[in-house]
Amino acid sequence: MSVRRVMGIETELGITSTQVDRQGHPLTPMLLSGQVVRAYADAAGPGAALAQSSGWDYADETPLRDARGYEMARELAHRSQLTDVEDPTIANTVLSNGARFYVDHAHPEYSAPETTSPLAAVRYDRAGELVARTAIEHLAAQGQEVRLYKNNVDGKGASYGTHENYLVPRTVPFERLANALIPFLIARPVIAGAGRVGLGQASERAGFQLSQRADYLEAEIGLETTLRRPIVNTRDEPHASPHVHRRLHVIVGDATMADVTTLLAVGSLSAVLRLVETHPAAVPDLPLRYPVAAAQVISHDPTLRATVELLDGRALTGLDLLEAYLEPIESAAVAGDSGWELDEDTRQVLTRWRTVLDALREDPSSCADQVEWVAKKALLDRFRERAGAGWADPRVQAMDIQWHDLDPQRGLAQRLRAAGQLERLVTDEEITSAVTDPPEDTRAWFRGECVRRYGIDVKAASWDSVVLTDERGRLRRVQLPEPTTATRAQVEDLVNRHTGTVSLLGELASDDV
Repeated sequence: MSVRRVMGIETELGITSTQVDRQGHPLTPMLLSGQVVRAYADAAGPGAALAQSSGWDYADETPLRDARGYEMARELAHRSQLTDVEDPTIANTVLSNGARFYVDHAHPEYSAPETTSPLAAVRYDRAGELVARTAIEHLAAQGQEVRLYKNNVDGKGASYGTHENYLVPRTVPFERLANALIPFLIARPVIAGAGRVGLGQASERAGFQLSQRADYLEAEIGLETTLRRPIVNTRDEPHASPHVHRRLHVIVGDATMADVTTLLAVGSLSAVLRLVETHPAAVPDLPLRYPVAAAQVISHDPTLRATVELLDGRALTGLDLLEAYLEPIESAAVAGDSGWELDEDTRQVLTRWRTVLDALREDPSSCADQVEWVAKKALLDRFRERAGAGWADPRVQAMDIQWHDLDPQRGLAQRLRAAGQLERLVTDEEITSAVTDPPEDTRAWFRGECVRRYGIDVKAASWDSVVLTDERGRLRRVQLPEPTTATRAQVEDLVNRHTGTVSLLGELASDDV
């Protein structure tokens, strides 16, 4: 066992535009987001993205099922939680790389395909940036100006999510997962934060903090994602065989532009999950007295010296908390205990985690090419020194937003990346390939190949199904309950034998829709 597991990242993008309607009113974010999704489908063309006439298959979605053993009544749920309802007014497409690009909560959202390693997750996350850029370039060619930002706050009180997903065994008790993860997740921004100007949900106070999301956490554990946001989300929607798998839906992370930061975010959490799964006795016992407040204490202190109180009276820094997790993981991985394998992916994550953690203790500025919040703060500090500006200066606040601009000519992170000041782990060629080519070792390969090969005859898809038309024009659902099946090695010969869905369905088990 290693840091390898089925995982993926989904990101809602910030959006602005100067467009107005016929009455001179600004277009709503919902309309603008729909423009973006449709623009990509048009620009990519048949074979790269499903047409607007196709949809999402909601049959197996269970957004109100709670991992604590019950299901919320629909009449009690906020409408933002009802993600299993078809809305024909919302733009949606599925891409040939196996991803979903759609409108979610008035934002364009790129949901990357399932991957099996942290580095692959980085690659397909970066592909989402290129998808978004293609869309806005297509709109610009038509005279429609739209800007997209890979961030999580607008600086005025609104926050939107970057969610991570990790497949874990159903046999691991959810309570064990939650107790183990809360201290880790509140400390993780030390190595995986994107940085943010302003303290408080509406930036009520001047300052700089590590995390874009910390000020929006309001509960320890819960089902919601847009209200009373919890540190640990309890949605029990595995998108896989429910008796075998649980999908951990993590909503506290930041959208990140630095490759190493993204790798550390997903790789460290996957390693912690593996420790919980295989060495529960080795998981550090770190019960925080005030977890929600602790998230904000750690995030609000770029010096990394602030401490948070544990129930046993200890006071630890975010660095201390991360160290407490890393040490037993290193021990288990090096020893090869209980099937742990120090493979290339695990070695890469643990080496980076150790190197960055030690460097942050000595001199945080030395990590400016790897840790995003450090890089952002260093850039803003240089400007503030030259301009004599404080953290409340509107120019500094504007630069904070500009950091995340996906326009390569305007985005500050993009420009640092191009200049070699943010270390790259994936090449431009690998990212370009990931825009169109699905991961080969998950069911995303079959989903993406169906989009590429069968196009108009793919009527809908989801993470665990593809809906195709048969010889009578009827809709047939092909179920894909296991994420590591329908891989290239398993089904390439099958799809190569069939140029259309009619003959393909002759060899596949399918259900009526």
